[in-house]
Amino acid sequence: MAVIHHTTMQPTKLELLAAWLPTRAWHPGGDVRPAKAGGFRLDDPAGEVGIEFMAVADGEGDTAATYLVPMTYRSGPLEGAEHALIGTSEHGILGTRWIYDGAHDPVLAAQLYALLAGRTEAQAQSQSDAPDPTVAVTRIAAETGTAADAELVRAEDGPDHTDVVVRAPGAPTPLTLRVRRVLRPGRDADPAAGGRITAEWQLPDGTTARGVFADAH
Repeated sequence: MAVIHHTTMQPTKLELLAAWLPTRAWHPGGDVRPAKAGGFRLDDPAGEVGIEFMAVADGEGDTAATYLVPMTYRSGPLEGAEHALIGTSEHGILGTRWIYDGAHDPVLAAQLYALLAGRTEAQAQSQSDAPDPTVAVTRIAAETGTAADAELVRAEDGPDHTDVVVRAPGAPTPLTLRVRRVLRPGRDADPAAGGRITAEWQLPDGTTARGVFADAH
């Protein structure tokens, strides 16, 4: 179970994202003023890595958009993932945390597969041990084995998504978990998708939107 610590982080996650988001292929760049708009968490069975899917609002008026940033929080560097480092932050209780773009983290990839396979459930973003009932999952047909057996093969960024390719136990071919980086209200999953995750986020006018966060191919 992930424990949510209500404490300080310096710099904050949003401050780190203000510098990181414009460097992404799926962000238009320019001045960024990110705001938290929703999301959920997943548990790491080993209890070592924090996993958060954060919806981040940016822009105003016609330029307003909401981006999905999956992040992992680690107590030390993840070997071979220097390209995916968002930054480091001093946590008021846990000390220095290395914050990564979670799409490139094998722990998040395994747990995203586990969520789609029905082996774990989404957790509330800001509460400990509290499932998030607003996250809906259409399951994939999972192979036999534990969730941790799903191994990250690679992650590839696209114009509005990141494809997280995993190999499930016993599967003849890899499975692609497409993380939708640009969230669109009411967006349907790809008709070819074998499973999907939908969730909610807040729009600038205070209303709630729902759309696809990730789907499987």
